[in-house]
Amino acid sequence: MKLFLTSSVHAVAHDIAKRVDLSREKELVFIDTAAEPEEGDKAWLANDRQSLVAAGFSVTDYTITGKSRDELERDLEKFDYLYLSGGNTSYLLEQSRTSGFFSLVRGLVREKGKTYIGTSAGSIIAGPKLPDYFLEEGARPEDTNSYGFVNFTIAPHWGSESFRDKYLGGRLEIAYREDQVPLLLLTDSQYVMIDGDRMEIIQV
Repeated sequence: MKLFLTSSVHAVAHDIAKRVDLSREKELVFIDTAAEPEEGDKAWLANDRQSLVAAGFSVTDYTITGKSRDELERDLEKFDYLYLSGGNTSYLLEQSRTSGFFSLVRGLVREKGKTYIGTSAGSIIAGPKLPDYFLEEGARPEDTNSYGFVNFTIAPHWGSESFRDKYLGGRLEIAYREDQVPLLLLTDSQYVMIDGDRMEIIQV
């Protein structure tokens, strides 16, 4: 199983590309489902996509919203890399369950050897469950269990001025709850690489 869990992929895509085999064209599916409910300027999403293209990946845009499990299985079979963007983590979890992607992605990564790359929401959902504070208003699923690739929860954008108020305003309080799984604070210039049983936090 191979995963790259990032806070902001545009800052680290070039380094991730050094750690994979791009000697032949590698197809990456850019799943931007989490960004769908986000309002305002989505330059951050375009920047993330462009960084992957610039790093050498062959990128195809895709959403799991409105798809059946059979469609997803057929459509995603050809891709070497599954990329899940940032955005609304609750919405991503909801669409994952509705479409059947929730169970499918586990098999694609664990059994079929697809490489998983996540950014922000796409990294948070790779953990065992969504912490309460990471559940956006208006979309609070009853079952917060997530993909479960790792036994910790990524807390993205640590140290970013744009997220200062969220962290100081209460986000870090979840670390002291008895039922909280371990948190891994990740700056925008860091990412976690999981390769089999080996885990490494990489600073770019």
